[in-house]
Amino acid sequence: MRLRDIRRDAGLSGVELAALAGWHSSKVSRIEYGKRNASEDDLRVWCQHCHTEDQLADLVATLRSIETMYVEWRRQLGVGTRKRQRDRLTMEAETSLFRMFETFYIPGLFQTPEYAGSVMTSVVELLRVPNDVAQGVQARMERRHILFRKKHRFHAVICEVALSAGVVPPDVIPGQLDQLLRDMELPTVRLGVIPTTARHKALPLTGFWILDRRVVQIETLAASLALSQPHEVALYERAFEQLAASAVYGAKAKALIQEARARLS
Repeated sequence: MRLRDIRRDAGLSGVELAALAGWHSSKVSRIEYGKRNASEDDLRVWCQHCHTEDQLADLVATLRSIETMYVEWRRQLGVGTRKRQRDRLTMEAETSLFRMFETFYIPGLFQTPEYAGSVMTSVVELLRVPNDVAQGVQARMERRHILFRKKHRFHAVICEVALSAGVVPPDVIPGQLDQLLRDMELPTVRLGVIPTTARHKALPLTGFWILDRRVVQIETLAASLALSQPHEVALYERAFEQLAASAVYGAKAKALIQEARARLS
């Protein structure tokens, strides 16, 4: 549909575009009606002759993400939780800047084994997938090593409710908050907490991670999403900036964590 609109806006018929591109006369219609997949070279030629080179990056990103954008949890976790954690380990090793926002959860890289195990157990029980939580937790703890590598940077923003949300048993939270206080002292980590009473300019319905500027990862109840089109990444970057502006950092963030810790005690 989008390619057809681009062609029409350029004032070209399908036959005219095919002639300019040196293609068979039916190729344009076959691509537009989904009977043939466009290659990246096809997209470049299409944009060149329609004088829409500014849209090429988005079109290429869409093409590359068609098969990877939406991954159902039951399929991804069909062999257990460990593989999911291993896959994240590889992707995160290639990332320099992590920007994370979470509403009710402590971000995975900062989780204790007990916190991670409780969350994974809930996921396994809900989705009815193989239970390899012990192996999944071990793999997640391996992911934490990246926090101590100087070539990576982490900017995390969480809502205050995540400090005491009942997504894990109450006796798990104190140890998690203690570790969070230690992690925020790392030179690679910048942690912000949005107070419950703070003005929220951005209103995302779920957490998200931005890996460099190449992909936004979102986890829903049923699936994981990977958004890679430049305009999508830019949208989440703007949302993250607004959320970060609502957060407190340093001593003020520590005070909120310590207050939550004291209430639990």
